[in-house]
Amino acid sequence: MSLTFKPRPRGGRWPAALAWLAVLLLAMAAALMAGAGPAYRLEWLSLGQSFSLLHRAALLAVGAALVAVVALLVAGVCRRARPVLASLLVIGAGVAIVAQPLQMRELARSVPPIHDITTDLADPPAFEALAEARRAAPNALDYPPAFAEAQREGYPHLGPVEIARPLPAVRDAAEALARERGWSIAAVRERRLEAVATTRWFGFEDDIVIRLTPRAAGTTVDMRSASRLGQSDLGTNAARIQTFLEALTARLAP
Repeated sequence: MSLTFKPRPRGGRWPAALAWLAVLLLAMAAALMAGAGPAYRLEWLSLGQSFSLLHRAALLAVGAALVAVVALLVAGVCRRARPVLASLLVIGAGVAIVAQPLQMRELARSVPPIHDITTDLADPPAFEALAEARRAAPNALDYPPAFAEAQREGYPHLGPVEIARPLPAVRDAAEALARERGWSIAAVRERRLEAVATTRWFGFEDDIVIRLTPRAAGTTVDMRSASRLGQSDLGTNAARIQTFLEALTARLAP
């Protein structure tokens, strides 16, 4: 009787062990990053602690990518296909995870460090139904006059829109569009609408007011969007106003 022995893979357990270590580190990084927002929303962590969690997740992702590079080199020398593939996947995923906070940092540098945006700098629409909620929040109820110059420089094309439709039709269309976007409607009056937009990940609340002014040729639509928390909104409020007004104009176009 002859015994046959399966040849030992080149490099032994090291290529697979290093690849699995990289996968484990990447999974931990992804879990920390995904959990930072919900943990803040559920009030398990403060905002500072949640951001610290994101920082740790990014460091873990970098560590996973570095371990994956070592695993790739070892597996390549040993000609081990599966560890090579796993290492490449970890490197790609690690780069993607780290890229997100880096993109946010670059975005923060490219937009004005303000959190309150309006289409009318001379007479910003005021919050009425949401006034109490904003008084209880860290950011101001009224539009900060100091933001005006920064907004002019950062968003020079942002302004009111003129729609050649009667005010009731514009108001109804604005309310329908706000509901379609998942905003929580706080109040609908004859010439105004107030709503709250909540971000999915961290649950940040931004307050929105839409002011309607009747004109001989139709209706002027002004809008204001302001975050309750944080100094910079990373351009979110300006983008919200721009896209909303464009969609509203398109909806009511002849």
